Amino acid sequence: MKHLILGGARSGKSRYAESLSLQEHSPNSNYWYVATATPRQDSEMLSRIEQHKNSRDKKWQLVEEPTNLAEAIARYNTPQDCILIDCLTLWLTNCLLENNWQEQKENFLDAISQTKASIYCVSNEVGSGIVPLGELSRQFVDEAGALHQVLAQQCDKVTLVVAGMPLALKQEK
Repeated sequence: MKHLILGGARSGKSRYAESLSLQEHSPNSNYWYVATATPRQDSEMLSRIEQHKNSRDKKWQLVEEPTNLAEAIARYNTPQDCILIDCLTLWLTNCLLENNWQEQKENFLDAISQTKASIYCVSNEVGSGIVPLGELSRQFVDEAGALHQVLAQQCDKVTLVVAGMPLALKQEK
């Protein structure tokens, strides 16, 4: 099962993904929380990361992977594995800054299509705003939108979270 969970900043998408994945899987499952955030010398971001860690259920085993999501998915590739990736837009930013986006994206999409694990992908919906002024910002919005469209086709479920409320966009068939 693959589930894409989209929402704006502070929409409740991470909390929803964590709760849903724990509800949908056996207590005996292996729970992997793949975090893509990096503090990058930013104390405010470091504080957010710590707050996220402290609020999670203790069943989650943390895997910090800022760029190579395909490798993380390949490591935990059994039907007993439940992988929550948070968040794809931070991952996109990391890859754009390291100039390896196209390669990482292709590897990730391939890994998603081949995995036996259940995957929950959390990402920021950025397509509802205005077109940004800067070139890198426009590239980010374009790539995030393209990634979401391709991933939505591969996923069994797609949910948009607004104000903590989930809205099903695509359900399993």
